[in-house]
Amino acid sequence: MLYDLECRPTRRAELTMQEIVADIFTWTWFSEPHGYNFNGHFVRHPAGNLCIDPVPPPAAVLDAIAAAGVATILLTNRNHARAANLLRSRTGARTLIHPDDAAHARGQGTDVDGDLEVGARVGPFTIVAAAGKSPGEVALHWPERRILMVGDAVIGNPPGRCSLLREQVMDDPPRLRRSVATLLDLDFDVLLVGDGVSILTGAKARLEELVHGFPALP
Repeated sequence: MLYDLECRPTRRAELTMQEIVADIFTWTWFSEPHGYNFNGHFVRHPAGNLCIDPVPPPAAVLDAIAAAGVATILLTNRNHARAANLLRSRTGARTLIHPDDAAHARGQGTDVDGDLEVGARVGPFTIVAAAGKSPGEVALHWPERRILMVGDAVIGNPPGRCSLLREQVMDDPPRLRRSVATLLDLDFDVLLVGDGVSILTGAKARLEELVHGFPALP
């Protein structure tokens, strides 16, 4: 079922975003080179609405986000600025990224307003280290709802499974594998991904399958 930001069913011709789990909405941008979707997420929260790794939105999505309001844009890594500047200029939101990825993001023209520090809480999310693809990669954990959001640490491809990006695009593949293995210390059942298809139940078991296939970790 498709919903608008007031949780009313919408006709496909009026599509804004899909409510993937309660109060978390997603919209997609298909990447032809990769063969799967890139996903942006909007989180409705009493402490201030959030956007995570926003992909270029259709006009209806941008209008809906602006109408709802955004307090903070969270970037999980240096390559996921995507449409952050557009949403920042439209909504007045602050854009945050881990300091180890901030210089690269700024060098690509991203307007950055502050840091995502590991262990900090932003809205409902605890910031979790996930370095390896880039030094400042992070994941976002909502422990009360057992939700984990990732950017490039893990992708949802093929659908229903977890995988990693090609090692050629990773700064430090062994470090990334260690980071991903550490994510299993968290309590989660839902895995929302920046790339590919999210896993809405049993996600921890799918991530365990991926980790069990890793070479022996140093």
